[in-house]
Amino acid sequence: MQVNGLPPRATILALVIAPCPSTKLVAFGMLGSGFKSVKPFRSGYFGASIKLQSGYTAGVITAFYLSNSEAHPGYHDEVDIEFLGTTFGKPYTLQTNVYVRGSGDGRIVGREMKFHLWFDPTQNFHHYAILWTPKEITYPRKSDATFPLRPMWVYGSIWDASSWATEDGKYKADYHYQPFVGKFTNFKASGCSAYSPPRCRPVSGSPYQSGRLTGQQGRAMQWVQSHYLVYDYCKDYKRDHSHTPECFR
Repeated sequence: MQVNGLPPRATILALVIAPCPSTKLVAFGMLGSGFKSVKPFRSGYFGASIKLQSGYTAGVITAFYLSNSEAHPGYHDEVDIEFLGTTFGKPYTLQTNVYVRGSGDGRIVGREMKFHLWFDPTQNFHHYAILWTPKEITYPRKSDATFPLRPMWVYGSIWDASSWATEDGKYKADYHYQPFVGKFTNFKASGCSAYSPPRCRPVSGSPYQSGRLTGQQGRAMQWVQSHYLVYDYCKDYKRDHSHTPECFR
């Protein structure tokens, strides 16, 4: 099947509706694979422990994300954690991104941030998560037009994105190193589903139920951003920031 937002030649081979306790996703040639949650959510905490493939993985994307692309094709919302494949001797790049009412094909505003990881994501499983509340994701809600409000499903996928994934497409997927494998386990999905009653209380990122990160969590995030952030859309002055008001906070 085709998944909206992927290039036409990158086809998802299998879509697992409810992942097992552990799931292995495989990309072979232009065929990728993925999973999708049974129900959509309107807020929550969504996480998975992921182990990436070592060696040459240029051009290949391993992703864990929220999306409603099938419900709103060409006009969808999306929150991404993407691991951009790499070449020998270079670190993986972790890219986060948020789309609001767009297709992700250049016609809409992306909110890309890229990090070089300070650990080896191929040696062990590491936990990655998205915290989405009605007021905040990675930036505060300043207007309905710049914040995802519609329910989204949880996805995982691996696929060939050679046109842009590694150093803006400089390095392509080399099928001599296939199959490309991403391993997922320890899935977390808690919060308010699309079918929850209005009184459903949004999940908190803080043990004190404040809805925000604790001071310690905030300092940890600042440490990562100050030491390992390699691209920040808000600091890209070639971009038009009139559509990203959170950059002026």
